[in-house]
Amino acid sequence: MQRPQKSLLSNQKQSRKHNNDLFFYIKHINMKPIPSYSNAHDYINDRRTFISNILKASLASAFVFSLGQARAHSFSPVSKSYTVGDIMDMILKEIPGAPFSKTVDTLKTGNRDAVVTGILTTMFATIDIIQQAIKSNANFIIAHEPTFYNHTDDLKWAGTNHVVDQKLELLEKNKITIWRLHDYLHSFVPDSVTYEVVKDAGWLSYYKTGQRLITIPSISLGDLAKHLKSKLDIAQVRVVGELSHGCSRVALMPGASGGQSHISMVEREQPDVLVVGEVHEWETAEYIRDSLQMGGKTALIVLGHSVSEEPGLEWLQHWLQPRLSGLKVQHLASGNPFKFV
Repeated sequence: MQRPQKSLLSNQKQSRKHNNDLFFYIKHINMKPIPSYSNAHDYINDRRTFISNILKASLASAFVFSLGQARAHSFSPVSKSYTVGDIMDMILKEIPGAPFSKTVDTLKTGNRDAVVTGILTTMFATIDIIQQAIKSNANFIIAHEPTFYNHTDDLKWAGTNHVVDQKLELLEKNKITIWRLHDYLHSFVPDSVTYEVVKDAGWLSYYKTGQRLITIPSISLGDLAKHLKSKLDIAQVRVVGELSHGCSRVALMPGASGGQSHISMVEREQPDVLVVGEVHEWETAEYIRDSLQMGGKTALIVLGHSVSEEPGLEWLQHWLQPRLSGLKVQHLASGNPFKFV
């Protein structure tokens, strides 16, 4: 951000001071009695000393002047406020074809005109995430998934809902704005979620933008599951298939794109393993089980929805922070809701 410049009048005052300092030095030298010289050599040496002293005084004064300017610029206060709308527009400018005519990426609470005090990116705006936002004075939450438990965040989706009512009350009381960033986040080029998962898994050298099928060095299904747990910091994953099953062609589909999308990918590409975030167990999981029992070659690894896409929200935090001078942007992982016993 460009810092405000000092006024021309201030610069002129500094320039006059510089000239006065130099004049004083010259005047001081000229006040000395005029020496007499016995020969031309002494005269020339004394004149050289005189000129040298003038140059030193000029350079010293110029340095002080420049230093004063630098200090003035360094301590000039710079501040800028951003509204929710400013930040939304900043993101949408990077998305091909945005804004979309049909999207779930709408404000769930709050409004575009709210002045932002801090930003928090996360997968799900859980009660815990909201409370942490309040503590850190962040009034703008950018969440990847629904806030009110259904795809369109329809508040009447399940009729009377006391949990929805209490959550809304907490958000409104603390003036928290929530924007869902799902369709647009996946529309960055490359898809920021997939890219970050690939990067964290250590597979960037095998990845081509826009492709979900990645060919990696051959590894067993069991070792691949351990690798993903370690690299993506996941406590447990679920697997369908023999742990000794060899895997090289990986179909990577983080999140919850649905059984139809999963099954179509397997039918089309015949990967060694399908890696997903979430499944309907009666769709993808049962399809993979029957396929393997009939001689199919595709195994399944289920990472968990939230943990499989969280890297994309961390990427968003790193993307936003340098673009928002003076505004704190945090990422907090909403985590896996399940405990395994």
